[in-house]
Amino acid sequence: MPVLIARGAGVRRRRRRGQDPWLFRDLDVTVEPGDLVAVVGPPGSGRTTVLLALARRFRLASGRVTLEGRASLGYVPEVSTPEPVFTVTEHIRERLALLGRPCSEAATVPLRGLEGDKQGQELSPYEKQLLGLVLAELADPAVIALDGFDDGLNAREQESLLRLITEVAARGVAVIVTAREASPADFTTVIHLGADAAQPVGASPASGSRDSGDAGDTDADMGADVGDAGGAGGSRDGGDVDGAPGSRDGGGTGGSRGAGADVGDPGDPGGAEDDRDAGGVGDERAAELDDDETGKGAER
Repeated sequence: MPVLIARGAGVRRRRRRGQDPWLFRDLDVTVEPGDLVAVVGPPGSGRTTVLLALARRFRLASGRVTLEGRASLGYVPEVSTPEPVFTVTEHIRERLALLGRPCSEAATVPLRGLEGDKQGQELSPYEKQLLGLVLAELADPAVIALDGFDDGLNAREQESLLRLITEVAARGVAVIVTAREASPADFTTVIHLGADAAQPVGASPASGSRDSGDAGDTDADMGADVGDAGGAGGSRDGGDVDGAPGSRDGGGTGGSRGAGADVGDPGDPGGAEDDRDAGGVGDERAAELDDDETGKGAER
């Protein structure tokens, strides 16, 4: 049974600025337990918005995303960034507390090579990804979403991170990542985004997709011209994407079971419920991040 189904998913801007009103639209994707999904595109292509939308941390303007189980965020720059003065162990204890679990369990949590007394401000990009993965797994999720898979990581670190998320996927957890590039040989599904597309085009499953009844991989192509937060945020101008803010409470978020998250039509961007997670993000915050990178992408 799929753990995530997106049908006709789309997000639109709040202010058009003479551009197409859609950040992306008509995204169709099916994710099974243990799948590895890569959202691929250059800076300014909308990777983080798609990632958060699939994790149900971003309100859609059209379509729906259905989760069977819980989605948990790993490291998403400027969204679930480690607290600078908290140590790795303190981050774990805090997350356990938010999940309603005894903080004493922190002593038994595998650190994946991290030093327990190292502070968040001392972590390298690779170590932040490791910590995000450790924290996300604590919620026993069906889906883990992490941003910037290849951002600031050298080739060896990327190989190591790929090996780790492949191990996580082997236990039946679907993992969604964003990246500038990804080899189809390493991922079950690759969603391609185009930063310079004049008109966003809906994702259409390639031959062999699960939607067509075949057990093969899906290679979905989708044009978009929105920025993402693949790196840091930049200046804030209030954001350009319709959506309501979420809030933090304990531990990953429960998605709708069975019934999908019905979302309003393009003219009525209401509908999908806000999901909650200890490392979650409000839509307005995420919109600001993507809007900043849109400007940066245009400058490049």
